[in-house]
Amino acid sequence: MQLFAPSLAALAAALMLASPLAAQEAPVDAATATANAALDAAPIFDGHNDVPNQLRARVDNQINSFDFEDTTDTGAAHPQGAVMQTDLGRLKEGKVGAQFWSVYVPSNPDEPEAVQQVIEQIDVTKRLIARYPDALRFATTADQVERAMADGRVASLLGMEGGHSMGSSLGVLRQLHALGARYMTLTHNSNTPWADAATDTPVHGGLSPFGMDVVREMNRLGMLVDLSHVSEATMMDALDVARVPVIFSHSGARAINGHPRNVPDTVLARLPDNGGIVMVVALPGFLNEERRQWFAERSGEEARLKALWQGQPDKVTQAMAEWDAAQPEPATTIKHMADHIDHIRKVAGVEHIGIGGDFDGMPSGPVGFEDVRGYPLLFAELARRGYSQAELEMIASRNALRVMRAAEAYAASVADEAPIETLIDTSAKPE
Repeated sequence: MQLFAPSLAALAAALMLASPLAAQEAPVDAATATANAALDAAPIFDGHNDVPNQLRARVDNQINSFDFEDTTDTGAAHPQGAVMQTDLGRLKEGKVGAQFWSVYVPSNPDEPEAVQQVIEQIDVTKRLIARYPDALRFATTADQVERAMADGRVASLLGMEGGHSMGSSLGVLRQLHALGARYMTLTHNSNTPWADAATDTPVHGGLSPFGMDVVREMNRLGMLVDLSHVSEATMMDALDVARVPVIFSHSGARAINGHPRNVPDTVLARLPDNGGIVMVVALPGFLNEERRQWFAERSGEEARLKALWQGQPDKVTQAMAEWDAAQPEPATTIKHMADHIDHIRKVAGVEHIGIGGDFDGMPSGPVGFEDVRGYPLLFAELARRGYSQAELEMIASRNALRVMRAAEAYAASVADEAPIETLIDTSAKPE
């Protein structure tokens, strides 16, 4: 047997392979390092996640055997094969430290049914939180949020989406607050009997007198007024009445994407005086104007084909497939989301920006941000655009905590005031 002495180069290579330094990952770029440092200091406080609605839709709120540690296999049981976008493992990867879970129920003219459903959604969300005490912790105050994050738990708060859930009753509103709800979106996609939605035909011209008292009573309770989903007139009325900062739990900037769900500059310009925040959404249709125009053209083509081929759905399906192949959906990326953040900073200031992904309430987030793991990539993009670590920390969670504390302080200052007892005028209730 002949032995070969190793060369110096081979020895050096072997030493490198054996060295712990060789096992380390390549150095991250400066923007990624800044983003990671910011999110380690101030983890994401996300304004809107629809996991509770997924629990209703997928398992009828029967969660005793539901595995929230890993939901990447949930597509098999879904009619369209959709996989959930949130689980405990991915929340950790995304550096999420606090989450408003949306106890959403669909817009419903049968308000007593909506009240029952929102209570059921509060119940299932609380039960989910309680099942994972090592990962999640129920929170109702800013101090509780900070303590949970410091202990490595995801602070878990409840946000109601849609004023129909309070059944046009301030008494019900107070009891939902007592159950832990800390914000309410004044409408969803349809008007309530006291407020106009962004995507419905206006009835009230904004808020009705009862709607203004809803805002006042939410302020008195310390419950955040959420203006995502409402019309511009409703936004303006709420800002006129509000005595504490408002939030937009999941919206973008209308100057960047013209969807009515986004916030116009007229409203953004008022946020510095109010102190509120826009928690920027990740839904592609609200981010990418090119994609919004594409969708409108596609909807028009589908309507044309249905009129042309009445009673012949197979021809419509075939023609739409050909249309889609010729005109694919424009890609929406993290850069589009960053564009909205840039615009809000320009008009309102960095103190008025937060994050509200809307995960598990949409088919997918932008490319590279398809689920809750993508927040660090978004913050790296912002760092590349010149945002400082301090500014990134504000956007991630410090602005949201400031708003919560302002609401809590105001509620404490008016604790001696009697509850508002206004009854809605049922004669003015929309059909």
